[in-house]
Amino acid sequence: MDRRELLHSLGAAAITAAAIPSLAQEGHHDHPGGAKNQALINAASDCANKAELCQTHSQKLLAQGDKSMAACARNARQIIVVCTAMRSLAAQDAPSLPKFAKVAAAEVLNCEAECHKGTGEHQACKKHQACKDCADACAACRAECAKLSVA
Repeated sequence: MDRRELLHSLGAAAITAAAIPSLAQEGHHDHPGGAKNQALINAASDCANKAELCQTHSQKLLAQGDKSMAACARNARQIIVVCTAMRSLAAQDAPSLPKFAKVAAAEVLNCEAECHKGTGEHQACKKHQACKDCADACAACRAECAKLSVA
């Protein structure tokens, strides 16, 4: 499966997940103290949220003619899809979660690196708070994914 197929599959999973009530709702009576993968759910949610803000920020700059933010916007969009799917799989404690966590860790690492680039055309990215926040959220999500990923 190539990257494009993966992202299309993740997009479909994210849309499907949005239609299904989350299994990790607060106040869920079967599991006091939260879902089994609550830390991963929280990290993936935060990462998707920060990526959404980063993407919006990048798109505004692109609209003003700053083409240096194109890669940042593209990576942020991909992370929104990846982390939304991760959140859903973690909430369901899906059997494929460890394998998906390995793929997701690689994707958030790519986004984190893009947000941290400080040379060449991406120098602007390092100056924006939305990019820094996205990179930090990616690092936290990557750390949670690493706890589950398989070799």
